[in-house]
Amino acid sequence: MTPSRTRWLLLIHQLPREPAYLRVKIGRRLAQVGAVALKGSVYALPSTDAAMEDLQWVRQEILEGGGDATVAEAVLVEGLTDAEVEAKFREAADTGYAALAKKAREVSAAASRRKSLGVDERASLTAELGRLERGLEELTETDFFHAPGRAAVVALLDGLRAKAAPPREEHRAGKPHRLTGRTWVTRTGIHVDRIASAWLIRRSIDPRAVFKFVPAKGYLPRKGELRFDMFEAEYSHQGDRCTFETLIARFALAEPGLRALAEVIHDIDLKDSKFGRPETAGVAAAVAGLCREARDDEERLRRGSQLFEGLLADFAVRREAP
Repeated sequence: MTPSRTRWLLLIHQLPREPAYLRVKIGRRLAQVGAVALKGSVYALPSTDAAMEDLQWVRQEILEGGGDATVAEAVLVEGLTDAEVEAKFREAADTGYAALAKKAREVSAAASRRKSLGVDERASLTAELGRLERGLEELTETDFFHAPGRAAVVALLDGLRAKAAPPREEHRAGKPHRLTGRTWVTRTGIHVDRIASAWLIRRSIDPRAVFKFVPAKGYLPRKGELRFDMFEAEYSHQGDRCTFETLIARFALAEPGLRALAEVIHDIDLKDSKFGRPETAGVAAAVAGLCREARDDEERLRRGSQLFEGLLADFAVRREAP
């Protein structure tokens, strides 16, 4: 039996000599979408709908700049193997992770040189941490084959998060703050993490929450709006936590069954098999099914809320046993 081969999208392009900046511009765009060079003018991405859209936009920019480009879907038959191409993707991702790790070490070293961190210093460190976390999130989006360098960055950011945390006495505020009637904004086309996070927000954080689903890029929040699971959001991925886990931590939620549910959502969303609960594959299939049937975000949230409510009740009865 012939082994199955990976299907790749290839951008084959030719750029004019002038303008000179076009070559730099296209190189940056290809790096942003995570494409790697197979040859000087041939770039590859794993074949997905999102990758196809990305390469179509790059092709359009090339054509507008006076160049020529073709996007093709292919399997590798001779020459480079799938494993060798995957290694190129990991190498490219690791280069990005190494640069981010270097910056994180510099920030950590600067913080360590201070005997103690006051409110202003912690605020500055938190801002630096936020920039590093956004950098990690962007790298993770194009880390298609799980490069090993990510683990070091996650560990460094966890250390920075501990440095930026207020002293214990500053936490003596009783019950965690709750919100009411806020507008919560996230990316349209909600899937497991955003569905579960919206359900959790309305169930345990803001019972009167109003949700707004917007395009992933270019949205400017209005005063008072809270964003989740999107770029520069107030609540999003942190380190190796998905947004659902971030919300649980930030609002100190401890309802029976919630930890087990968070582990399932983490593994589906981040695809890292960190927890390996036996329910994960079934829940992933259920979420994928409801997303195929329901194109509308409100309908996905309605159906997903029913699913997660039932799962939470089941986990609570079983006392979160794996």
